[in-house]
Amino acid sequence: MQLPEDVQRVVDSLVSSARDAFGDALKSVVLYGSGAEGRLRATSDVNVLFVLTRFDDSADQFREPYRTAQAMGNVAAMFVLDGELEDAGEAFAQKFADIARRHVVLYGEDVVSRLRIPRAALVRRLRQVLLNLTIRLREAYVERSLREEQCAITIADATGPLRTSASSICELEGKDPLHPKEALEALVAELGRPELIELLPHLSEARERRALPAGRGAELLRRTIELARALHERAQQIQP
Repeated sequence: MQLPEDVQRVVDSLVSSARDAFGDALKSVVLYGSGAEGRLRATSDVNVLFVLTRFDDSADQFREPYRTAQAMGNVAAMFVLDGELEDAGEAFAQKFADIARRHVVLYGEDVVSRLRIPRAALVRRLRQVLLNLTIRLREAYVERSLREEQCAITIADATGPLRTSASSICELEGKDPLHPKEALEALVAELGRPELIELLPHLSEARERRALPAGRGAELLRRTIELARALHERAQQIQP
């Protein structure tokens, strides 16, 4: 793991504050997602999972350090009790499968690696995420596509779930593990649809710069909807 120096300082300070605040209730602190891979961009969230044995008023001491980390380092956290992990892994199977693929332990035990997410739960959640994304993107198109900057933000927000879903599809189809971005590229290549292949660099452009080529926002948002729909159709073919 290699974080930018300023982000590393924020994360180190946050972990130290968590240890002070939660004490022996803090079982694990896990960095996951692009930060765990050393692929942070300026717009990336720094995703951190805190696993606790209890959640009580000791959290009050952690409120200000966490707010500071949010402001200074784009930190986004989950607080999960150790006894909830198995249920969380099943209820949010795609997210926790991605955490299991891409994580670094910052403190305590590697509780994520012990998770065993049922295949049926992962398939069910994958389909749900992609169908929900497709439906939400259609509404966003009607609401926002007259404004270029809103199209870029909408596509940027959709890119992460699309890539994570592609990684899950590859895993469930028995392919070699791929980074989410490469997994999406591989699946789009298999689909063989030129309009979706041409879309891929614009997903990165929107995600990294919150920008798109002038005059193409609505068109690229429609293609993003078609990509989400195509991945959902692919997920429908996977056996639980």
